Amino acid sequence: MLRLTMFVLLAVSTSSCSDRTAERSAGTLALSRQVAVDALRSPWGIAFLNETEALITEKEGGLVLANLDSGELRSITGLPPDLVVDIRSEVRFDNGGLFDVVLDPGFPEEPWVYLSYAAMLGTGRTTKVIRARLSDETLSDHETLLVAEPFTENEFFHYGGGMAFGTDGRLYVTVGERLYRETDGPDLPIAQDVSDRRGKIYRLNPDGSEPTDNPDFGPDAPPGLYALGIRAAQGITLRPGTNEIWFSEHGSSQGDEINRLEAGANYGWPVVTTGGYRDESYQPPHMPDRTFTAPIWSWLQTVAPTGLVFYDGPEFPEWRGDLLVSGLSRGSVWRLDFQDGAIKSVEELFVDERFRSRGIAVSPGGKLYMLTDTLFSPGATGNMEYTGEPGGQLLRIYRRAD
Repeated sequence: MLRLTMFVLLAVSTSSCSDRTAERSAGTLALSRQVAVDALRSPWGIAFLNETEALITEKEGGLVLANLDSGELRSITGLPPDLVVDIRSEVRFDNGGLFDVVLDPGFPEEPWVYLSYAAMLGTGRTTKVIRARLSDETLSDHETLLVAEPFTENEFFHYGGGMAFGTDGRLYVTVGERLYRETDGPDLPIAQDVSDRRGKIYRLNPDGSEPTDNPDFGPDAPPGLYALGIRAAQGITLRPGTNEIWFSEHGSSQGDEINRLEAGANYGWPVVTTGGYRDESYQPPHMPDRTFTAPIWSWLQTVAPTGLVFYDGPEFPEWRGDLLVSGLSRGSVWRLDFQDGAIKSVEELFVDERFRSRGIAVSPGGKLYMLTDTLFSPGATGNMEYTGEPGGQLLRIYRRAD
């Protein structure tokens, strides 16, 4: 219980930044957004080929090449055949589909494109990562890098799927625990079981092999295991100018977090959390032999943080080094102000014009973009309401000239 107390105190201490946040909010930049790409079907991830072209994944099972000047979309063929495309055929809130996309660090000389997605085997599903060569708008030479077995039935949630390359040339991948309710899990929680591939973060060589300097979790651990105790992490990113990898984490009942990735760390789920549990009756196991790593930041409200990126472009010099985070809940975008390597305040952007946001990204030239997902849209009460039709846009964020 000591570690749980530390987590709660951290959550309270972050709220003490509210006065400072209000101070900085008084000087909030005048921002506008314009549509760069329209008619996307629940976009999830983006990878810039250059300043005017980008690959965008659509959760509905599409990968498109987008021209950011004209808005033109061209479909990429050769997607993996085991990709789940019948999203919401059984459950409206199905989290399956095509997730993140990243390019090989040597691209285009090494024309590998990395994809994460919900894979189907029989009637079971799980998170899978592949890479394939991109040529003439077609993917070929598929190679499987990670399969987060087991494939499970009737579980449609929390796949994870975030990917990022570090300065070390290694691929970092988030995998969710796949449960909706805490009471659906075994006595030894999935995220705490080193023999279960779910609820973990992986560090892989570009070809999917395990780096020799990964932490050792014992003989039962799957290859590439780097950290555990993960619930539903989706966003993961490199902090420019450092070797640091940061990731976002969905809580169950509140408990949304921002974490810095550390080799061998255990981020605690579900033994400890900064929020609560979906099942109020749930009692996590007592694990006094384990050390848990507390988040760097946690919110007191539900944010559902997804994509995140450190801003290092020229258009907003005031934000250089700050962390920008998109949120699904209530359509939020957040700026975490970094000073001397620590988060000093937090500002919510676009509070009067909300779009449910799956991702936020910076182009090679420093332009700031966000991906919206309008399958659920903010209703009159501020809660997300199901629209029944997948949609979304890529929006360009810029400084408004008043």
